[in-house]
Amino acid sequence: MIDLNRAKIAFANYVSRYNPEDGKIALKIRHIYRVAEISRKIAVKNGYSDKEQNLAELIGLLHDIGRFEQIRIYNTFNDKKSVNHGEMGVRILFEEGLIREFIEKSDYDDIIKTAITNHNKYRIDSNITGRTLDFCKIIRDADKLDIYYVLNTEKIEDAYEKEDISEEVIGDEIYREFKEDKIIDYKKRKSPADVMVSHIAYIFDFNYDYCLKKIREERYIERLVEKAKYKNEDTIKKMNEIVSIANRYIDERL
Repeated sequence: MIDLNRAKIAFANYVSRYNPEDGKIALKIRHIYRVAEISRKIAVKNGYSDKEQNLAELIGLLHDIGRFEQIRIYNTFNDKKSVNHGEMGVRILFEEGLIREFIEKSDYDDIIKTAITNHNKYRIDSNITGRTLDFCKIIRDADKLDIYYVLNTEKIEDAYEKEDISEEVIGDEIYREFKEDKIIDYKKRKSPADVMVSHIAYIFDFNYDYCLKKIREERYIERLVEKAKYKNEDTIKKMNEIVSIANRYIDERL
């Protein structure tokens, strides 16, 4: 049995160890609660049982548990500059035993561990199948959908580590990858504009129509580009095409 009230109390107790005045901590707590809610909504809309809806919400609550130690130690959300936060979360939960604070029995441990491990990977491991794969897809979709919300509502420097990105340019290889491959090699990103393109490219990894509909309804992609206030003519031209490709893809999927 999954007791979500117990899990939420355990989560609140865990994050109380960290500084609530730290903007990164506060941002991440808000993100996690929203992802948990979105995960349940995806499960509901796709006909999952009550138990499975609870499990989806629990995974949402736990998916970024590694972020808090990442921030405390490295003061960054950038995994490349610090540590893989998904793997750190799994270590904290399952090697240090924190998972039993959230759920009494180990029945769902394998699914929870696999979903958290894969939520921030480039691709879901190819050997994962069945319901475990479904929960991996749910948390990836919920996480990315809320990342769009965060990118649109938080300060630009929190996402792109620079207060003004209006003069930034898009690298030719990043631009080509978006148009032709529909995936972005993060190692090739060199500018905040490249990072934004990689964020827009999330759309190619969504599994559930609910999320794509939300992106369209909220105009997340258009608003994100507008927020950057690009001035470089080449960047403006490329971003306009990227937005057009993204919206065309969503329309075709829906």
